[in-house]
Amino acid sequence: MSVTALPVKPARAREGKALHKGQQTKAAIVDAALGLATQIGLEGLSIGALAEVTQMSKSGVFAHFGSREELQISVVREYHARFEQEVFYPALAEPRGLPRLRAMFANWMKRTSIELDSGCIYISGAVEFDDRPGPVRDALASSVQTWHEAMKRAIAMAKEEGHIDAATDEEQMLFEIHGLILALHYEARFLKVPDSIAHANTGFEHILQRYGATPSPAAKSLSKPARAAKNAKE
Repeated sequence: MSVTALPVKPARAREGKALHKGQQTKAAIVDAALGLATQIGLEGLSIGALAEVTQMSKSGVFAHFGSREELQISVVREYHARFEQEVFYPALAEPRGLPRLRAMFANWMKRTSIELDSGCIYISGAVEFDDRPGPVRDALASSVQTWHEAMKRAIAMAKEEGHIDAATDEEQMLFEIHGLILALHYEARFLKVPDSIAHANTGFEHILQRYGATPSPAAKSLSKPARAAKNAKE
């Protein structure tokens, strides 16, 4: 059989394989960049630092993004995708209304408790880009706003189901819930206040009760008499 008669893979198949490999490489670079960004912030990312971490050439890293700005935006998008997978989508398995809202906050707290050590892109990014207009700031703001809209929908559903007061202002309730997360990062990461996570969880229950929700069994067990009895035994 001559060389020209040897079977060869179709050009489209070869191109598809190369594209798949390129996507895998880019995903690996973004993963490494996200790990760096949680430590040094989005502004600290550079093609050179990422090339060193991934053991690639600068030109190799640059070829996948074209600019440092596009790299930063890719990291924001990846962070948001992971946030949704860990926080939002699992909560959809819960019934509409208060159970789903509780699940969203519980998942948010679970992720936040991990990020107390690693850092949160949404919070560090807000500090870095709050007064710097541009595509990176837009990507960050859009991601946070998307999550906030999901939370407001959950609050609205809780109203529709009669789980909280019908007169509840979704924007105000979201503001108070988001404030717990921001306070938790400040108290736990910066001030190293003990029991910050417990304070945030208690704060969430107080917010729900103020808007007419029935206390959860867990919240009831942490009532003042129960806490006093528990402390007396200890």
